[in-house]
Amino acid sequence: MLKPQVYAYRGLTPVIGEGTFVHPSAVLIGDVIIGARCYIGPCASLRGDFGRIVVEDGANVQDCCVMHSFPGRDAHIEADGHIGHGAVLHGCRIGAGALVGMNAVVMDGAVVGAQSIVAAMAFVKAGFEAPPRSLIVGMPAKVVRAVTDEELSWKQQGTREYQELAQFSLETMVPAEPLATPEPDRRRHPAPEGLVPLNVRKARAAG
Repeated sequence: MLKPQVYAYRGLTPVIGEGTFVHPSAVLIGDVIIGARCYIGPCASLRGDFGRIVVEDGANVQDCCVMHSFPGRDAHIEADGHIGHGAVLHGCRIGAGALVGMNAVVMDGAVVGAQSIVAAMAFVKAGFEAPPRSLIVGMPAKVVRAVTDEELSWKQQGTREYQELAQFSLETMVPAEPLATPEPDRRRHPAPEGLVPLNVRKARAAG
């Protein structure tokens, strides 16, 4: 079984819920509470040495993400939250079913409402609050409109895929030696039906 890098700090030991996968290159320190069926990706850093870090059931925190907070404050992702590669969350709250895009930054005291989408590269300033189903874009970020049903459906499908990825990773990921050359007729991973980048999905719908 692959073991993540987990460190107790000042008497507080991280918690990892049932069915959660934490990549062995990820680092969990101190007051970190991760729920069930979560996925914590390679090189993610969840550093609970000041404030508490909470990742609720079904959420994912992808490669190279950082979660941290000021003393006495929490960084919190609610159930089914979806945090894209390289995002930084500092002392903020991400609502249930919300998505934070790649390389976005969400600062202290910010609240991203449930089922909202924070665009890639957005900078969400300290104290910013967005209602549920907001599309949040820009540097500094602002609410530009409501999230559409199509966008929300796409996000929810992607989150389900990460929940399955957690299960498959627990069951099948093992250390291995690299091959010198690809095998003949090397297979590909099966592609989930209908899961394509959002811009491709919208283009197809537009005909």
